[in-house]
Amino acid sequence: QVQLVESGGGLVQPGGSLRLSCAASRSIFSSNVMGYYRQAPGKERELVGYISPVGRTMYAASVSGRFTISRDNAKNTVYLQMNNLKPEDTAVYYCKVLNFDYWGTGTLVTVSS
Repeated sequence: QVQLVESGGGLVQPGGSLRLSCAASRSIFSSNVMGYYRQAPGKERELVGYISPVGRTMYAASVSGRFTISRDNAKNTVYLQMNNLKPEDTAVYYCKVLNFDYWGTGTLVTVSS
């Protein structure tokens, strides 16, 4: 059974930073593109960015230059480093195996003063 366990969310002030982690089952992690999505209150879920098995990344325009996705294949873990956070980044963040319907449990990020 595929499991994606997320951690690292919380409350942060505008301009602050957070790092999210997503630990995946070994059987699904190493050869697949891993992505992060987010869903803000009252809005549809949107793609934040993704990383290929060899480390190539893509980001949504709204987070480009502020967010960085990385992965540690030895630990079966993908990370989302979020810097210069804004109130509009408030959302539940989910990791996902992009080509499969495997989602993390989600972690809430709240950006507020």
